Amino acid sequence: MKILVVEDEPALREMMCEMLSAEKYTVESATDFDTAAQKTNDYEYDVILLDIMLPGGSGMELLKTLKKEKNPAHVLIISAKDSLEDKLEGLDIGADDYITKPFHLAELSARIRSVTRRGLKKGSDTINYGNVSLDTLTRKCFVVQTEVQLVRKEYDILLHFMTRPEHVSNKLTLAEAVWGDNIDQADNFDFIYAQIKNLRKKLQAAGADIEIKAVYGFGYKLVKE
Repeated sequence: MKILVVEDEPALREMMCEMLSAEKYTVESATDFDTAAQKTNDYEYDVILLDIMLPGGSGMELLKTLKKEKNPAHVLIISAKDSLEDKLEGLDIGADDYITKPFHLAELSARIRSVTRRGLKKGSDTINYGNVSLDTLTRKCFVVQTEVQLVRKEYDILLHFMTRPEHVSNKLTLAEAVWGDNIDQADNFDFIYAQIKNLRKKLQAAGADIEIKAVYGFGYKLVKE
């Protein structure tokens, strides 16, 4: 998953980013309202960790914009404000959860897993499509009950498609989701083709009944054979 950390406090932002990167998430960050607004407009995220009090504007206003534009990202508000009114306002606007400072990083990690389970995996830590399943806690892939050994990027690509089957992802969207925002500095996306080619071979060899198909002129999508 791709996560945006919107937090102006350097030490906390760095700790959150390091923890999430260690848990194999693709992590980007923003330190102020304008940067966060630009990133959420230009890129897609699965989860946004959003501080309320930001230089240049309010996190609540950014949340309103995200919901108005029907941005699909899960939003978890992070704030030093612990009043019931602030919590209710954030949840009423459309936040998925609300955590107050100070907090344990382990709790933040659990909250992230919780909100994504609700939205993408219907309460389960396992994503299934066809005879393929992904355990998002252990980051393992199975065809029926046989494990398929995937490297990190292969797993991330398959996770991207398994959470949006039959949905076409162009090369830029796929690259951003798996490699982060700096991917727009790349000269080409040949490496995506190489990763998908290897992933296809492994799934086919394991007897998977799903396939990542090329959609000429658009990108790729995951389908059942």
